[in-house]
Amino acid sequence: MDNSDMNNKFFRRLIERYLDGETTADELKLLVNYYESFQKENKWVEALGPEDVIKERMLVNILEAIKDDEEPKQPKVITLFRSAYVKYAVAASIVAFVATFVFINLDRDSVVQEEAIVNTSIEVGTNKAILTRGDGSNVTLEKGEQIAFDNVESNGEALIYNDKPTNTKEIAYNYLTIPRGGQFFVKLSDGTQVWLNSETKLKYPEVFVDGEKRMVELLYGEAYFDVSPSTAHKGSRFTVTNHNHEIEVLGTEFNVKAYNNEPNILTTLVEGKVKIKYQGKDHMLLPNQQSVLDRSTNTITFNTVNVFNVISWKEGLFSFNNITLKEVMVVLSRWYDFDVEFKNKAIENELFVGTLGKQEKIEDILQNLKELGIIKKYEFNDKNIIIE
Repeated sequence: MDNSDMNNKFFRRLIERYLDGETTADELKLLVNYYESFQKENKWVEALGPEDVIKERMLVNILEAIKDDEEPKQPKVITLFRSAYVKYAVAASIVAFVATFVFINLDRDSVVQEEAIVNTSIEVGTNKAILTRGDGSNVTLEKGEQIAFDNVESNGEALIYNDKPTNTKEIAYNYLTIPRGGQFFVKLSDGTQVWLNSETKLKYPEVFVDGEKRMVELLYGEAYFDVSPSTAHKGSRFTVTNHNHEIEVLGTEFNVKAYNNEPNILTTLVEGKVKIKYQGKDHMLLPNQQSVLDRSTNTITFNTVNVFNVISWKEGLFSFNNITLKEVMVVLSRWYDFDVEFKNKAIENELFVGTLGKQEKIEDILQNLKELGIIKKYEFNDKNIIIE
């Protein structure tokens, strides 16, 4: 890679940090310098939009931020785009060029860079799942494998149930298990669409009974639901159960995160309206709201959240917003299927914001952390990663 390519790559990384809204005065000064050199090379990042307009707005905002920042060591939030949707769309496009983390506390001592020791079988996650049928048999679903049984078929990337309404009370239940390093999509027989994240298990009926409540159970993991409305099913409401609490909907989109090794169950509403039922009480959720069920105290609280950060996994991205390096590694470990050990415990709680493409190699992600001076060394040992 020549110097020009290195400059361009670094500039794109600075742009990504800038778009994510967390920059220091020192970084802004760097961005101005690279902005000028990048402009001379006439290699604008097309994903940013109209070149002249965006460049002018960037430069003005950056210079104002530097001028107004009286405490350069404190991160300062800068907004380039007023529309959050546009901002995130741009970030998603830029991530194709470079996977980026934003390290909030950038005033660190210099770290001696060491060469990484690579001996790994860790690969990027893919579409795969195990279907457990009503008779107890297991079917492996993976890309390129075609299967068809009764009212269900799969091409290895999605599982599709045909609409086959029934009045019988004898309903067979299926289980769809997504391992670490996997993801999958299923369309239930009522037309409800479900995206399943890594390390997730869903229980659901092969068919639904006309006029009766449509019930599925998220045994563990994370799932995004786009529910077929009750008006299309004789008023039959759709519910998702987990950990003795029930989510009832009329026709909506929402995300449920309920990993066994995490303390909270998070339900985030994207659009529509849902009712959270727990311990005899009903709680209504509105769009952009999230319910937090604390397993240890059995209490529910509610927050307003940025939906993009919650559901980006479904769109092929990881979006991190002020979460620790340890939490980042938990998320990545599910997708890439690895275990991690921190030899330097002090870095576990370093905070990040940023967007990362799910198709990035884990080696590249760790190298970015190293280049930022956050970690000194990383070592692969089969499916284990040791970080110092």
